[in-house]
Amino acid sequence: MLDYLLDALLDTLKVFAFVLIVYFILSFIEGKLSKKVEKSSKSSPILGASLGLIPQCGFSVVASDLYKKKYITMGTVLAVFIACSDEAVPILISNLSKAYMVIPLLATKFVIAIAVGYLVDLIVRNQQLKEKHNHDNMLIHKGCCHHEIEEKEDETFFKKHILHPLLHSLKITAYVLVINVIFALLIYYVSENAIVNFLNQNVYLTPLFTCLVGLIPNCASSVIISELYVSGGLTFAATISGLICNAGLGLIYLYKDKNNIKNSLIITSILILT
Repeated sequence: MLDYLLDALLDTLKVFAFVLIVYFILSFIEGKLSKKVEKSSKSSPILGASLGLIPQCGFSVVASDLYKKKYITMGTVLAVFIACSDEAVPILISNLSKAYMVIPLLATKFVIAIAVGYLVDLIVRNQQLKEKHNHDNMLIHKGCCHHEIEEKEDETFFKKHILHPLLHSLKITAYVLVINVIFALLIYYVSENAIVNFLNQNVYLTPLFTCLVGLIPNCASSVIISELYVSGGLTFAATISGLICNAGLGLIYLYKDKNNIKNSLIITSILILT
């Protein structure tokens, strides 16, 4: 058993090293990219889908915030949610033997996100964007670690570009470690072949399973789905299904607005239907 646990720890450390680099780079561009979403019009679903592809759950929270304040359409927020893969991309890329899986996965999600985004906007015609807003109503967007995404003059380089990426990476690494340990124990007591065979025997139900897992408003859901995909326990379709429903903390942020529960339920339903 010790060998399995050591393998789980080593795999987790590899993910941590890669994720830390990714979020360090994103710390320099996250604020600028988030502001572009609310400035576009006809191209909003395309831009939303493009930003959603970036492995940073902060964008789904930004999209929810912008939607609640009616700065972007329902189609745009759905495009962000559908394209969002949260921690799946860093995990897949960190496993060099499986890195090639990222391209078809992201391409499929990108196309679906744009299609659904424009379709929903065509149907929901009465939802209008606010073209202008006062300085007093300035938006403050928060990322998944509850730090403000916008640039702040009084925020130090260490806090913004070292501390926040480090904390976020440690948070993701904790999820990965727990899941890797669980998988290691399962493989030790049940065997990997038994787990994969069970999923393969119920292959037509796995998209429903991953869909439910993806709806969990937590980074751990995308970690579970991507780890199962890498291990061969999930099909491509089941993985797509789970990651389409996985919008990081975006969905839970939508439901904070108790006066708009109906639209939040509609958005959730569209994700599941998609």
